[in-house]
Amino acid sequence: MRSHSVHLLLITAISLGAILCAGGAHAQSSAAPAPTPAPARTADDHQDASATPITIPLWNGKAPGTLGDADEDKPTLTVYQPSGEHDPVPAVIVIPGGSYGYLATNHEGRQMANWFNGAGIVAFVLKYRVGPKYHNPIELGDAQRAIRMVRSRAKEFGVIPNKIGVLGFSAGGHLASTAETHFDGGDPQAADAIDRVSSRPDFAVLAYPVISMIADYANKPSWQNLLGRDATPEMRRALSNEFNVTPATPPTFLFATSTDDTVRVENSVVFYSALLQAGVPAELHIFQKGPHGVGLDLDEPSEGEWTTLLMHWLRANKFIPNPN
Repeated sequence: MRSHSVHLLLITAISLGAILCAGGAHAQSSAAPAPTPAPARTADDHQDASATPITIPLWNGKAPGTLGDADEDKPTLTVYQPSGEHDPVPAVIVIPGGSYGYLATNHEGRQMANWFNGAGIVAFVLKYRVGPKYHNPIELGDAQRAIRMVRSRAKEFGVIPNKIGVLGFSAGGHLASTAETHFDGGDPQAADAIDRVSSRPDFAVLAYPVISMIADYANKPSWQNLLGRDATPEMRRALSNEFNVTPATPPTFLFATSTDDTVRVENSVVFYSALLQAGVPAELHIFQKGPHGVGLDLDEPSEGEWTTLLMHWLRANKFIPNPN
């Protein structure tokens, strides 16, 4: 058991390392021309690095547990490939947030997929079924099916089957954390080849994630949509993933902000602490300021650096190669 003081030092050091220091600039002569400002980064900077995306259903025919035949009843994966031919590369399944009641598929889906493509990574955006129409375990089943599909069709998608990660935002972060703590090795006797492979992600990235369903800082709309308004304390505790981490949980990268008043930072801290206790490689970045639901946030000089920090972490843990 690590001491609380060690935890505080670790988190403080991480926070300070994540905040950019502003250096003072020398005053310029009035005769000197003003420098041309660098263009602001945008979430679509890497869009032209993507081939045309394609959307595929997670199941042929109706999905298990379906309650209708509308678009919301049909879970899918949208595949974003880097442009041009490429050798097998890592893959990330992007899971948008939305309090388990809707999906923020643009700034927490498509834009993130375009960004990964710019880094030479194949990205998949998951459209999963949500509440209040659908409750657990439907959402987890959709996420597990997505991981199995990418792994079982790795050759077709051009991905490395043991370098498949999940990235979840907000409630999508809860679903990603559920996928990395609730998985199985597949059923070798299954008639469907997809169901024969493992649903364990090789790494996870959690962006301002919902984690606890029972603490006083739990996000109420998320647990009510996922579990139902009448969910018992036992049901809520079972899906509070700080209690579900084991040494088999895959390496995890987290980031959050201290001023997020929608999904409080304690969610990330308690999950990071559980990862440390289980001996799971983990990295947490807590930024001093920032609202909820920022997505890439590339125009923010401090929090917007989270993607750079993520790339360093992916390289350090050998999920992606170092640049030549």
